[in-house]
Amino acid sequence: MDGPAPQPKPMPDDWQRALVVAAHPDDIEYGMAAAVAVWTAAGKEVHYLLATRGEAGMAGVPPGTAGPLREDEERRSAAVVGVTEVEFLDHRDGVLVAGPELRRDLAAAIRRHRPELVVTGYFGATWTPPGVSPAFLNSADHQALGQCVLDAVADASNEWIFPDLAEPRWSGVQYIAVQDMAAPPHEVDVSAQVDTAVASLSEHRRYLELLSDVPVEEQAKQVIDMSTTTEDGRRRVGFRLFWG
Repeated sequence: MDGPAPQPKPMPDDWQRALVVAAHPDDIEYGMAAAVAVWTAAGKEVHYLLATRGEAGMAGVPPGTAGPLREDEERRSAAVVGVTEVEFLDHRDGVLVAGPELRRDLAAAIRRHRPELVVTGYFGATWTPPGVSPAFLNSADHQALGQCVLDAVADASNEWIFPDLAEPRWSGVQYIAVQDMAAPPHEVDVSAQVDTAVASLSEHRRYLELLSDVPVEEQAKQVIDMSTTTEDGRRRVGFRLFWG
């Protein structure tokens, strides 16, 4: 008979600089920003890297208007959790392709930011938050980005894969953390930063207003509750950890 599932271990703390990589503005705020708030409160340095500006993500709003708006919302959202450096790679929203072009841009960014920890979102084909059924389909952009993030960490340390990059190679990534809400081997206790995470997501005001008539702060609270609450009522952000 199977015993109880093992409890997740705390995330390693022997790093100082992290790079959080996401496909779109608001991806980080759907849970991961709570962990970011914990890290910055502890004196860690965290940078954000967005593959797109989310310009195809607002129904009825042309990309030329939506992109700058969502970029501004992301910068304000990042500031709430103590992140001041937010970089956009300017790939096209909705059509990210897993391949050398994206890997090259990610590797160059990793070399620029020089993190010891690289963090990204879950990139499986489907995802199921705790207590929710059936599963959700994951964005094609999320799926394309995730594998390229893993590959780009290795690319950043290899001078022969993208020899035209101007940035000096970086082999200092110790860990890669992929968000995992289902059965994470590692976790960050975010009980002290739930309200901060809600405030961070609420900065995506225009985006959330188009999604629902529910007030923005209530939408944000519902999302953070869903993405951080365990079955036994603890508040955590879970990760699956890989060596860099």
